[in-house]
Order: sequence, then C-alpha cells, then structure tokens
Amino acid sequence: MVRSQIAALGILCLSPVCAAGQTLTIASSAPVTSMDPHYHTLTPNESAHGHIFDRLVEQDASGHMIPGLAVSWTLRDEKTWEFHLREATFHDGTPFTAEDVAYTLARVPTVKNSPASFQIYTRAVVATEIVDPHTILLKTATPYPLLPQDLLQVFIIPHKLGPEPATEDFNSGKDTIGTGPFRFISYQPGNRIEMERYDGYWGAKPHWAHVSYRMISNDAARTASLLAGDVDIIEFVPPADLAKLLQDPKVRLSEVVSNRSIYLWLDHSHDGTMPEITGPNGETLPTNPLKDLRVRQALSLAINRAAIVERVMEGAAIPTKQYLPPGNSNHVDDLLPDPFQPERAKALLAEAGYPHGFRIVLHGPNDRYVNDAKIVQAVAQMWQRIGVQTTVDTMPWSSYATRAGKQEFAAFLLGWGVASGEGTNPLRAQIATWNPQRGLGTANRGRYSNPAVDTLLDQAMGTMDQQARNQIVLRTMKLAMDDVPVVMLHLQKNIWATRVGLTYAARVDEDTKATGVTETGR
Repeated sequence: MVRSQIAALGILCLSPVCAAGQTLTIASSAPVTSMDPHYHTLTPNESAHGHIFDRLVEQDASGHMIPGLAVSWTLRDEKTWEFHLREATFHDGTPFTAEDVAYTLARVPTVKNSPASFQIYTRAVVATEIVDPHTILLKTATPYPLLPQDLLQVFIIPHKLGPEPATEDFNSGKDTIGTGPFRFISYQPGNRIEMERYDGYWGAKPHWAHVSYRMISNDAARTASLLAGDVDIIEFVPPADLAKLLQDPKVRLSEVVSNRSIYLWLDHSHDGTMPEITGPNGETLPTNPLKDLRVRQALSLAINRAAIVERVMEGAAIPTKQYLPPGNSNHVDDLLPDPFQPERAKALLAEAGYPHGFRIVLHGPNDRYVNDAKIVQAVAQMWQRIGVQTTVDTMPWSSYATRAGKQEFAAFLLGWGVASGEGTNPLRAQIATWNPQRGLGTANRGRYSNPAVDTLLDQAMGTMDQQARNQIVLRTMKLAMDDVPVVMLHLQKNIWATRVGLTYAARVDEDTKATGVTETGR
C-alpha cells in the first residue's frame, strides 16, 4: 500500500519498526488549525509544527535561546544582524541555505486569510543580504535588539516551493517540507497528524520512528486515553485528575509554572452603545462602561483568584497580574495580583455612575484552555455579587477564535503563551495599539490603546543594551497593567502525564515534543 493510501485511511503505522514499539502517540489538548507554519500564531499549531520544521533560533525547556538552523548570530552594526547557518537538508533532500531564510522572511507577511499573522516577528527586517550559502545579513530600519527573539517564532521553509505557496498545499502535505526531526505523513483536521523519523536530521537522531499526534480536546477523554494505553503522553493534565494520576503507579507526571497567562479581554473598541452591555433593567447605555478605568478595576477586584486557583484549577496555577512568572527578568516584582475586594468593587462602580451595576455577556471557549468554561462560570458568579448581571456564553474554539478577533464580544476569556520568554512579546502583540502597518497589536482583540504605553514600548524595542531595555520593559508592563487593559487571572502550570516507563522534560513554553519523551524503564 503506498503512503498516500495509508494517509487517506488514517492507519497509524504498519512498519516492523513501529511494531517493535518505537511509535509514540501524543494526545494534544487543542486542534491544530493548519499545517502551514506561517498561517496562525497559535500555540497548538507551533507545538505540532516544531516536529517537522526548524527555526533559526530555538529554545530550551527553561525558555533560553539556543542555536537552531543558525549556529550563531552577532550584531555587525546597530542595524545589521549576521546569522551563520548550519549544514542541514530538507526532507526532500534539498540542502538548506541562506536563500531559504530570505524566502521564508519574505513569505510570512503574504499569507492569505491569516487569523493571527506571524508578520509581527518579521516586520523589523527591511532587507536581506546573502553573503554565501551559510551566511545571511538581516537589516533593520532602526536599531532593533529583539530580532533573535522574534525569530524564535518563524519556521523555515524551502525556497523551491515557489511564489505564494498556498496554505491548502501545506494541509495536503504537498508543501509540508521542513528540516525537522520528523517528516510529514498525513493530517486529518481536528483528529490527528502522522509523522515519521527523518534519518537525515542534522541534530540528534530521534528515538521514535513514528509519531502519532492526536488532538483530544476533551479533558476526560484525554486522561481516559492515557489510562487505557491508547496514548503514551498527554498534555494539560486536567486538574480534576491530578490526585488520581499521582496515585496511579502506571503514570508519571512532570510540571512547571508556565509562560501561559489566562485573562479576560474587555472591549475598548466601542465608545458608545454596545449590544452586549446594557443597564441593570436591560436599557441601552449611551457609553461603553468598559472604557472607564474604575469599571475595569471593579471587575478585577470582584474576582477571587485564590478561590479559582484552589477550587477550579485545583492548584494547577498561580494568581497573576502580568504575563510572565516570578524569576523571569521581565517579571515586575511589585505588580501583585489584584486582591479580592468586592465592597471596593461596588464603590468603584457607583463612583463611575453604575450604582446598580449593569448587564454583560461573558464569553469563553470550552475546549481550548485548562478548565476554560469553568473559569468563565466562576467569574460570572463573582461579578453577579457586585451587581454586574452576567450571562455566560461558551463555545468551541474553532468558532470562538474567529468571533473574538472581530470584536464581537464585550468580555471574553483568552490566554497568551509568551513563547520567547521576553516581555515585549505580549506588549507588542496584545497591548500595543492595533497598527497592522507596523505589525503591532496583531493580537490586540480588545483594541486597547494607550499612547504612553506605545511610547515606552517603542523606546524598549530600540534600546540595544539588554539591562537598560529590561528596565524599560518593566516600566512599560507596570504602566500597562495598572490601566487594566485585560483582567489578569492566573498563570497555568504546564503538566504532562506519561505512561510508566516514559518521562517528559517539562517546558515553560507548553510545547509537547516527541524528542523530549525518553524511555526510562519501569
């Protein structure tokens, strides 16, 4: 049976190697929306794509930058970065060269219909110069110290794909050609991705001959699949199952506090009447209450984060008011989670002109983040207690993400994983004023805008000295988060569970990598 027939039937693996036990089955917690590595800045996509494609700069489990397809990078002058590339080959045998880097960077901003573009990570590069097949110069219009961090997000594809390769051709497998440890076999949207070991990989040879990357959004089903032996590793272990799995001798757990924050977006795009917000008796309001800082502060102070962490997340999170965890160089030490102060929240609402509160719809996904629907329900109950009559509306991520990006919601739950581990990442993407021309605010779904924050952020992005830049980033983060552009809730703990005999090196970036799963014996 030819490979295309195997892929069409969705058969996992029939080779003697797989039969010998070298197949690894991963249960991902969220759907992969495309095999195009430049289509959608979405953590599940990037986690899956990292098996097939490589970046110039990679990241270790602790979030530190390490060489990828680039063995080194240096600042030749304030506007020129020089990258030295390693010897590697694509899965079709084509050598990797500097031409592929130039081609990839040019392709990223041209991807059609991208729901969240990667161009924010390539925008700074205004010109490329190929010195030789393994040396390339990347030129920026102004001093730009963050280019290596940006390139942590950009997977390299071969220039032989030609002009404007279509997203559909990656989904079909026609163009799904990388330099990564595994090569593409098949993709069934919402179901699974099949991959096989690439023996020409430039790095350490993967232990696993075949990887079946299954998408199981339902928490209970994911745990059940592990316990039944249908999968070897699951990510985002449901908090409700933690106690049970800790006591199970057939299971091993690994965890770390992540760079993934969970928060509520509040709409800043409407100045006047908004359909999802009405007066306490359903009457139309002439202005959007969420534009008032006092209202945003009240909604935050009404939330008992400790209770959510303890009762909803069952300890698998820590309360936060910022995007990065303690210990990170861009964590603001004196930016503490808002306390639970419902009486103060009521006073702020009255001061803002809403002594009897108002009505609002709170939206959330029900299959994307750990306990997402339960978190939304808990917040709604807390808002009710300060007079904000809250209706909950949850839905599958596939439809939710599109609607949230169109500013259809007044208040809605989302998460952001800071893959680079660096503070300007969420500030540029989430908090900066939406400006597609500059590649800023590309994930600013609430359309928050604060000129003072924008000014400081520009200053940080142009400061070459790392220590000085870190101090500006800390000031920017505090200024922004004190203005409550979003209502921060908590940082998730990344928790994986494997069958006995396997172990996984927990990662702050959430990626579930087949190369991180090792056999340890029983």
